[in-house]
Parts: sequence; structure tokens; C-alpha cells
Amino acid sequence: MTPHPLRSQVGRWPVLRQLAGDPTGRGAAARSEAHARMRPRTEEADHVTPSICPYCAVGCGQLVYTRDGRVTQVEGDPASPISRGRLCPKGAATKSLISSPLRLDRVRYRPPYATDWQDLELDVAMDMIADRLLETRVRTWEDEDDEGHPRRRTLGLGNLGGATLDNEENYLMRKLTAALGVVQVENQARI
Repeated sequence: MTPHPLRSQVGRWPVLRQLAGDPTGRGAAARSEAHARMRPRTEEADHVTPSICPYCAVGCGQLVYTRDGRVTQVEGDPASPISRGRLCPKGAATKSLISSPLRLDRVRYRPPYATDWQDLELDVAMDMIADRLLETRVRTWEDEDDEGHPRRRTLGLGNLGGATLDNEENYLMRKLTAALGVVQVENQARI
């Protein structure tokens, strides 16, 4: 008697392996030769650093795996009481934030009416920002209104915070803007 042609395929086809004795599809039916050769992406890391996801104010825990000083993988931290090892799609893509070839790693500046960008040193850019902020504040300062009521404000500056700022950073931003007399303060953390 010749064996049925499908019987010889049971070992190779996952659906047939599942029907032949792994009804939940979580045992041998889910394994393959390619799967057996796979290794975890974190296996070759020489250092693991606990971190916090940079994308929103939730503060999900992350584990950053590095090898030779370069990030090799970013995963959720199971010890985090906030996220318990889970990450949203943006948090799970944090590695690309760090290692994308499109990531800018220097200050770029385009002067008014120019068509090309130029590189600046960080100190030069920070000084330019501080100078412009202080000049705008002096130029647009309102000490009092027409009737002599105190205003002590500027409408020439505003602040828009982002969803990546945590409560402490927002507190410090608000203290800074209040000290500068900025009254137009908003945060985009309502996503």
C-alpha cells in the first residue's frame, strides 16, 4: 500500500502540522527551519540602558540595547510600571529616530531671503536665538495700557510646547515664559 501524497507533506506545511496534532498553532506548527535559525536582535548587545520614550508625556519605559556604542535595538521595558513592556507604534520605532540616515545632527540655518541652508555651530545658533528673543521682548514690551493700568507683558513672543515635554519640563517652560512676560503660551499635548 502506497502512502497518501499529503502524508509526506505533513512535516513541511504548517497548516497540515497544525491539523495533525497542534490545534492551537502555538507549538510545532508555528516553527520552521528559518525560525530555528533566527536569533533575538538583543542577543549581541554589550550594554542595556533603561530609558523613557521621547514621543509623548506618558513616559513609557524603554530598554536601549547598544553594541560598540551604537544603538542596535529599542524595546519596551517590562519593569516599567507605566507601560509594562509595551510600546505604541511610535515608541517601537524609536531606533529609527536615532539611526535614520535622514536625521539631522547639526544646526541648519537659512538666512532671510536666502535659498540655501548653511551649517552653524550650536553656540552661535543659541546666541542668535537669545539675541532675537531679548530684542523682540524689548521692542514689543507693554509696561502699561493707555489708562495707566499695569500690563508688564509682551505680545511679540509666544510659546508652543510639544507632546514630548513632561510635566516638569512644561513647568519650567511656563516659569521661563512668565518671567519674560509672555502671555501667549500653548501646549500641543492633547493628542
